[in-house]
Amino acid sequence: ATGVKLQVTTKEDVLPGMPFQVVKDNLEEIKEEFSKEIGEEIQLDEEGILVKADSLGSLEALLVLLRENKIDVVKAGIGPITKKDLYTANSLPDEERAILGFNVDVSEDVDVTEAKDVKILTNQVVYKLIEDYQEWKVNKQKEIERKRLSALPTICKFTVLDFVFRNSSPAVFGVKVDGGVLKKELNFISKSDVKIGHVKEIQHEKNNVQEATAGQEVAISMPGVNFERQLEVGESLYTNLGESQFRKFKENKDLLTSEEKSILQEIAQIKRREKVTWGI
Repeated sequence: ATGVKLQVTTKEDVLPGMPFQVVKDNLEEIKEEFSKEIGEEIQLDEEGILVKADSLGSLEALLVLLRENKIDVVKAGIGPITKKDLYTANSLPDEERAILGFNVDVSEDVDVTEAKDVKILTNQVVYKLIEDYQEWKVNKQKEIERKRLSALPTICKFTVLDFVFRNSSPAVFGVKVDGGVLKKELNFISKSDVKIGHVKEIQHEKNNVQEATAGQEVAISMPGVNFERQLEVGESLYTNLGESQFRKFKENKDLLTSEEKSILQEIAQIKRREKVTWGI
């Protein structure tokens, strides 16, 4: 390599690692050639994260490694991470709001409080940078799934046991949770789509609890229910879902267990006896 001393009139748009040529009345031709050369090296995706590096060579190397790790990049640049980068990242989907900086710093004009919804990762070791991003991605996806799950209504199926502690006012009896999560205030129906009532209290081993999960046997109280007249030992009760709630589950079926999917199918079958298009 040979060092060359140059005198420039402006440093704007001059980036480390860029090629240079002597201009001889062919500036537009050189611009087009440079644009093509850089474009061939920096291939971006329609979706993905933002990346920044300290030089063109570093950026090219980073992009190659990201592609090998199947990490999509929507925008790439050279230089420090700027406020403009932050605004761009903020407009991306939650799981892609990340900026990777290889051998670069965060610009002084970036307000850390504005970056709370964007993950900024910087490192001088490219493999550690990618590793940190992958760890963040896994945690972010789990966080998104938790939000999606919390927005869904609760589904449950339970079997009525032969333990009746009070017949009515309220009815108190034992149940076994067959699937889903049993929570207080859930409304239940029978296999005939008859509205039974809502769960007021749940007790497990004589302690009041907020919920019970699959496999647990608990005692529940149901106001307004007469056990002898409305229920039978061994019958199953289901969460009373509305059509809009059922459609939400269909849209997020990737979050459901096989057990929960089975319960949903049973609820749909019950509802479609009266309305064949229910939930469709």
